[in-house]
Amino acid sequence: MIRRRNVKIIATLGPASDTPETIRALFDAGADVFRLNMSHLDHENLRRVHAAVRAVEADVGRPIGILVDLQGPKLRVGEMAAGGATLKPGDRFRFDMQKTPGTAERAPLPHPEIFEALSEGQMLLLDDGRIRLRVTKCGPDFADAEVLVGGTLTSRKGISLPDTLLPVKAMTDKDRRDFDAALDLGVDWVALSFVQRADDVAEVRKIARGRAAVLAKIEKPKALEHLSDIIDIADAIMVARGDLGVELPLEQVPGWQKRLVRAARRAGKPVVVATQMLESMITSPTPTRAEVSDVATAVFEGADAIMLSAESAAGEYPVEAVRMMNRVAQSVEADPTYPGIIYAQRAEPEATGADAISAAAHSVADTLKAAAIVCWTNSGSTGLRAARERPLLPIVVLTPVPATARRLALVWGLHCVVTEDARDLDDLSDRAGRIAFQEGFAQPGQRIVVTAGVPLGTPGATNMLRVAFVGRQRGD
Repeated sequence: MIRRRNVKIIATLGPASDTPETIRALFDAGADVFRLNMSHLDHENLRRVHAAVRAVEADVGRPIGILVDLQGPKLRVGEMAAGGATLKPGDRFRFDMQKTPGTAERAPLPHPEIFEALSEGQMLLLDDGRIRLRVTKCGPDFADAEVLVGGTLTSRKGISLPDTLLPVKAMTDKDRRDFDAALDLGVDWVALSFVQRADDVAEVRKIARGRAAVLAKIEKPKALEHLSDIIDIADAIMVARGDLGVELPLEQVPGWQKRLVRAARRAGKPVVVATQMLESMITSPTPTRAEVSDVATAVFEGADAIMLSAESAAGEYPVEAVRMMNRVAQSVEADPTYPGIIYAQRAEPEATGADAISAAAHSVADTLKAAAIVCWTNSGSTGLRAARERPLLPIVVLTPVPATARRLALVWGLHCVVTEDARDLDDLSDRAGRIAFQEGFAQPGQRIVVTAGVPLGTPGATNMLRVAFVGRQRGD
């Protein structure tokens, strides 16, 4: 099955969509990667849903990526008396370590690490930012604050600290158990929540040891301060607009989305745009015009993937949501303004032989009006470099490693095929042409541009470019 678009679609699986039949329908509608959210899954169901995706993959004969999203730390207030308390602007309110239920004057906050990190003047956000307070005084076991935006505070509501670098690791004990279970299954991507600094990502990469690629979710303002270092060490990033929009002023989120996408593209790292993209389709068979424009903006920006969350996990129209996202993406990429926008955002290649080869492949393919660029890769780096160039012609990735094909299912423009490694350079060119024809990207007599690493099978050594004719036995 050939996708008639470059941007990839990630669909979150949940109660509305995690049966084998619905997973197959979601794939047919356009889903390339499936997200499994560990905030709502135990290990038994993780194994069940993982097996169902792999069964669909075997049935369709196409590599499908699986992304496991770790829950991360959850910071919450304690219990409130009488169903909650109303906080009014100008009120004085205290957070403390006492276990007695909260009132209109105070609330328990069982997180000593918060009190350790707080300073006067910093903001406290409750209930997804609906209630806002500013710290006026704090100590090792309390914080006094002034209510800026009021509301009703009920038990176990979440608390966010946009100005504070918390001494909290991105992985909890639950996350470690979930991570181990995911690695045992052989998932392709692991998404890390609550990233504040590059060290958070480094810890997860150390545990993964290459068994899964690591995606850093950018959802904390502190992560924006360390963005370059995070992108350097992560395999991909996600613009997690929901949580980012709680801790940043809402009007700043669109600008940060553009900056994050462009920073990732310059670095040659995949970038996912997520959260509330077709939110109304949770209960409606059609989206709003504003949501369609939102999806289109991410596609115009050149994001590698766009993601559905509750729309496909718990909504009433999961397949229709994927189908709509697919239609919007196809329409944007067929728009006459799309090539100019994508080319204008291209990054200069890095000063390496591999990046120079990938840039040259794009240039040669454009000059010769080649049918496709075909990349041989073991590790996936050749495919990533080809995608970084954003060529507006097909990129076919050939690999003998199924795990590589599944990881690259998340990357812009890559059509991955699992095949045995080439025996020699002639076999490399001949098989590239044959597969490009079989997959529907080229016709006999057309030219393709082939890139690979020599010696064959050497990870990360993209150093060869060859022009080949489809249907001929030898490269030209």
